Amino acid sequence: MENKYIYETHLHTSTASACGKSKGNEYISLYKELGFSGIFVTDHFFNGNCGVPENLSWKERINLFCKGYEEAKEEGDKQGFSVFFGWECNFNGDEFLVYGLDKEWLLDNPDMLSWDHITHYNKINEAGGLVVQAHPFRERDYLSEVYLHPFQCDAWEVGNSFNTPEQNALAYRYAQKHNIVMTAGSDIHLARNYGKERHFGVAFDTPLTSAKDYADRIKSAKEHMIIMPDEDKKWNNDYSNHLPLYLFDYENKPKKVDCRIF
Repeated sequence: MENKYIYETHLHTSTASACGKSKGNEYISLYKELGFSGIFVTDHFFNGNCGVPENLSWKERINLFCKGYEEAKEEGDKQGFSVFFGWECNFNGDEFLVYGLDKEWLLDNPDMLSWDHITHYNKINEAGGLVVQAHPFRERDYLSEVYLHPFQCDAWEVGNSFNTPEQNALAYRYAQKHNIVMTAGSDIHLARNYGKERHFGVAFDTPLTSAKDYADRIKSAKEHMIIMPDEDKKWNNDYSNHLPLYLFDYENKPKKVDCRIF
């Protein structure tokens, strides 16, 4: 991506994510070497695979949760590399990436774990944030069903390096056909050079100035390009969902569907 500014939009640290293998500050040199212009630290929030203890006050938990980002930001500042804040929340196996809000917003919303999908989306949008459904067609042995929420978010992460090409192609095809804004991210947990084919992201013609800037650009669907393998964009008529698939409408009511009819 010559003359483009490329950003990692989905990254976990061992400081806040139970599944993370590397601290935030360990990612900076790697992504600089790969030619990226910045990263978003998106650790799993308390309703997901979070590593923050539950038996603490809300303020203590938020302070610990933000440390992964803060460690990455400190090292990024030293190396002249952009580091932005976000997080990944979980409902019933369907997960969402949130961008454009900050630590103070989290501190001010201690009731957020009780929100349903619609309240979650509306509250974040009212504050100027961005909601992206992460890896929408992902199938795992710990999931019994797959939930799609095109109306409870602003965009879909159609490229994820830990999804299969089939799962990414399903998301890409649906988003194309239904005019859903698309993003991509590596979902990286370990600061190791997997090779450029494993590093997904979003690219712009001009550099980002903040996480809010990213949220605004994605919501306006202007000036961005998704970085993912071409193979993951190709639809094959044999592709199908293997787990039961539910599509949620405007009122967040589910309907069982088959991806082959999309």
